[in-house]
Amino acid sequence: MNTPIVEISSISKHFGSQPVLNGLEWQVRPGQIIGLLGRNGAGKSTLLECLLGLRETDGGSVRIYGEDVRNLSDATRARIGYVPQKSDLFDWLTPRQMLDYFKALYPRWNDAKVDALLARWGFDKLMQNKPISKLSGGEQQRLSIIRALGPDPELLILDEPVSSLDPVGRRDFLRELIDGVIEHGTTVVFSTHILSDLERVALDIAFLKDGKITLQGHLDDLLEGARGQAGTRAEPLSLEDLFIEVTQ
Repeated sequence: MNTPIVEISSISKHFGSQPVLNGLEWQVRPGQIIGLLGRNGAGKSTLLECLLGLRETDGGSVRIYGEDVRNLSDATRARIGYVPQKSDLFDWLTPRQMLDYFKALYPRWNDAKVDALLARWGFDKLMQNKPISKLSGGEQQRLSIIRALGPDPELLILDEPVSSLDPVGRRDFLRELIDGVIEHGTTVVFSTHILSDLERVALDIAFLKDGKITLQGHLDDLLEGARGQAGTRAEPLSLEDLFIEVTQ
């Protein structure tokens, strides 16, 4: 097996007296496309923020590309793209100003990809020069995705990336994710509550429950194993069935 890109060892995180992550162990290997699933409040966003070093853990360690996440080098940071659940854009800037700012931070910034996404996703010149604070929630989410894809990341972390998008926006994003990211060998961790989206893109599924990754494997293998345990069924087992079974 390839050396893991992400190595999480026994991390814990509490909010007050409430444990959210509890001695969690996890590895992400090059080229994996992992769908991260769990019930509301299970700690998926917290796990991804700890993975990226955006939130301190109470114990354990996280390493990305062999480096402690608390002290990542600029070179390693440049290999990572991140779309948070809530867009954290510089809303006093225009889209073009913000993208130019990030371009200066990433040596592999792909101008052609950014310009193509802006054009396909409705950012004409007028919108590119409008303050981000004046954009709709969906427009800001699209811009957040463009910012994350701009440097052609080798590791892409997506936390509910389509939560503010309408069905057309979701379709456009998934098409770009499949054709422009996954086909190029990018490693992706994708957290979403829209299971149909995961079924289109994820090869592996990881379930977060009680502060741990309780089950992970190839989606087809997990479904086949669950079918075998369930015995004869009137309907084929779906990812939704598996989600309910694992997380209840």
